Amino acid sequence: MDRKYKLILVEDDTSLGYLLSEYLGMKGFVVTWAKNAQEALVKTETNIFDLAILDVMLPDMDGFELSQKIKSINPDLPFIFLTARSLKIDVLKGFSLGAVDYLKKPIDEEELVVRINALLMRLVMDSEEQQQAAEYKIGDYLLNTENFELRYKGELIKLTGKEFDLLTLLAMNQNQLCTHKEILTTIWDKNDYFNKKSLNVFVSHLRKHLSKDPRVSIVNVNRRGFMLRVEE
Repeated sequence: MDRKYKLILVEDDTSLGYLLSEYLGMKGFVVTWAKNAQEALVKTETNIFDLAILDVMLPDMDGFELSQKIKSINPDLPFIFLTARSLKIDVLKGFSLGAVDYLKKPIDEEELVVRINALLMRLVMDSEEQQQAAEYKIGDYLLNTENFELRYKGELIKLTGKEFDLLTLLAMNQNQLCTHKEILTTIWDKNDYFNKKSLNVFVSHLRKHLSKDPRVSIVNVNRRGFMLRVEE
């Protein structure tokens, strides 16, 4: 990623908290792990985060109440709930309090990363302030997500909507693997055989667009997904 997004994970289960913080760290996020609500509040007051991931069932305060206290500290901080509770009323309560997503345990780590990347991508697109700064340098290319433009040394390169969305996702995860599941769920909203075939076509198009800089390539990583590789 050009920018390393900062997450606060609030999870009292030691095994799960460690697993998620390590996995998210491997995916390029900067993760602060808080084991209870009070610790989370202290860290929120003294740090700036891009996203909060909150367990609903905490020992000192439930995640619903914690989310409101965090909002009083940072009203713009988006949050996701993790919970073993699957009652519809709990899910509806979570969204009514302003949650941007709600995941049920057991957590699929790969799905969590997909959801986080999709959310952050939407926030970049939707926030005018972030849009103004959302430029990704890809070798000698410059991808501007405000103007929906890709330029090579000032020369405009025309992209289709899907090509632009795919390149933006790859640029957000520059030099890191984006799995097929992550890409298809984020861009096509469905992970299936036909969309995977379409993905290969769009990757082929992007490779041609990016061929002017030999330091830039889109690599197929062990048939698991693609990586936008930029050599220094």
